[in-house]
Amino acid sequence: MDAMEQITTFGVTDYVVFAFMLGVSAAIGIYYRLTGGQQKTTQEYLLGDKNLPILPVAFSLMASFMSAITLLGVSMENYTYGTQFVIINISYGFGTPIAVYCFLPVFFKLQATSAYEYLQLRFGLATRLVCSIAFSIQMILYMGIVLYAPALALSAVTSLSLLAAILSMGIVCTFYSTIGGMKAVITTDVFQSLLMFAAVFSIIIKAAIDLGGLGEIWKIAEEGGRIEFFDFNPDPRVRHTFWSLTIGGMFTFLSLYACNQAQVQRLLTLRNLKASQRALWLNWPILSCLSFSTSFAGLAIYSRFYKCDPVAEKKISSPDQLMPLFVVETMGLIPGLSGLFVAGLFSGSLSTVSSALNSLAAVSLEDYIKPLFFSFKRRPLSEKASTILSKCLVLSYGMLCLAFAFLAQSFGGVLQASLTIFGVVGGPLLGVFTLGMFIPIANQMGAVIGLVVSVMISLWIGFGGPKPPLPRLPVSTEGCLIDPNSTEVSSFTTILPTNTTASVEEDYFILYELSYLWYVVIAFVITVVLGTLVSVLAHNRCGEWSRNNQDPDLFCPFVAEWKRKSLRRKDNYTDGEVTLYELPVSCNGILKHKEGNQE
Repeated sequence: MDAMEQITTFGVTDYVVFAFMLGVSAAIGIYYRLTGGQQKTTQEYLLGDKNLPILPVAFSLMASFMSAITLLGVSMENYTYGTQFVIINISYGFGTPIAVYCFLPVFFKLQATSAYEYLQLRFGLATRLVCSIAFSIQMILYMGIVLYAPALALSAVTSLSLLAAILSMGIVCTFYSTIGGMKAVITTDVFQSLLMFAAVFSIIIKAAIDLGGLGEIWKIAEEGGRIEFFDFNPDPRVRHTFWSLTIGGMFTFLSLYACNQAQVQRLLTLRNLKASQRALWLNWPILSCLSFSTSFAGLAIYSRFYKCDPVAEKKISSPDQLMPLFVVETMGLIPGLSGLFVAGLFSGSLSTVSSALNSLAAVSLEDYIKPLFFSFKRRPLSEKASTILSKCLVLSYGMLCLAFAFLAQSFGGVLQASLTIFGVVGGPLLGVFTLGMFIPIANQMGAVIGLVVSVMISLWIGFGGPKPPLPRLPVSTEGCLIDPNSTEVSSFTTILPTNTTASVEEDYFILYELSYLWYVVIAFVITVVLGTLVSVLAHNRCGEWSRNNQDPDLFCPFVAEWKRKSLRRKDNYTDGEVTLYELPVSCNGILKHKEGNQE
């Protein structure tokens, strides 16, 4: 059997295992549609009745964004560029306490389905709409990559076409998300997370058995120059260093876990603040466990192909296909193992897309439809109509993300593409929420201008070009059965060392040379600095655009405490005749958080 025939090997047992995963996911959606409240209220459909267990939510927090992108991208990263990327796990330790103790208490007090309701309370309606639109665009683009990545893997190892792979995954995910709501999404996240771990550990165990132990995998990686952890080079043009991974990784983590609608919505499904904080803390070791194991799986894959790189051999067309190729070649003869891997890979994307669909529906309902309905009808939308609309929105976004999946082929490596998207949009959004929760003088004009300018600059840097070629570690073709006169082989055996900067043969614009991990930092700094400066200049000079609600509950806890002390001193000075803060009459959420559970 030649190489290309081997790649398409996928037996009946494998299809059964894969179909079983899809069937269980769909069955979970049906179960929650027929039990409990049967998804008849928006609180149950979008927030799981706010009484979900801690451990499933912690797994769901991980699975929402670290899915097929992690399995394919991180394994490819360690194979192609080395282990330096593992350092990003340190940034999770820096980012978790900030999200737990600074951002989460504010959202939990508010108890709003949409995180962007906070921005209307703090600044005004314009800020809320601009930020929710930016989030929607970000998630739709991200869903495209998440659907495309495992479909690419499946088409590489089976005879199933890329079109059929994307459609089968997108339809099943949309189905159970639409009928089962948040309860189905989180339950399937747990099931699918276990399959993701099973897929990764099957690769590591198989490689260790073939080579005689984990130590042999490490030894081969070391000899191939793949082991590197602490590169302290301060040059921001170097793709991965200790500084870019810890600083850029921390801001990326915060843009996902501190203020992203999908994660905030999950954290609000728990009964009180302490339970929510525990779930976010528990997410950290689960997240790092998947990251470390997937990184080592990349080294396991390298231990098989270190003498013959399959991209150089033209066995596969992209490094993102390395993991599925390894699975088919090493486990294809064992019935069901290839199916288990593909099920795990699909599970990762199913969990991520379902999370995105649910959060996009919540944002669309709360930020667009309800305000528009109230402005025309002068009465709130009924509970029944809200629930029906939520389900229709999930279905619609499911169809939309299928369309964007076919555009993801032009994004390059899935890991860098996903982090770039989150950097150029997530960084400005994190900056706006930081302005609101940490900087009392910030107002609506500063927040909106800071966001718009930051997004424009970030998109220019992130997707502008030309950019220098990505420097890769050398690969070997000495073990390949390939024509020695081929010019294609030499291009792979003379690749630049991993931490060189731009090509010496061509000059690039300096911002295009920056590591993609700095995009989120640049975007955040521009938003906060420019937003603060504009707020100072526009203070009390621009009417509605000077909106600056000083309610202490809208600030992070330590700023809120300072505000309360300051207001008490002012109150004492004026003999109790001062109004502590003004509530915007156009907002109805500020009263809800006074009654929420705050244990």
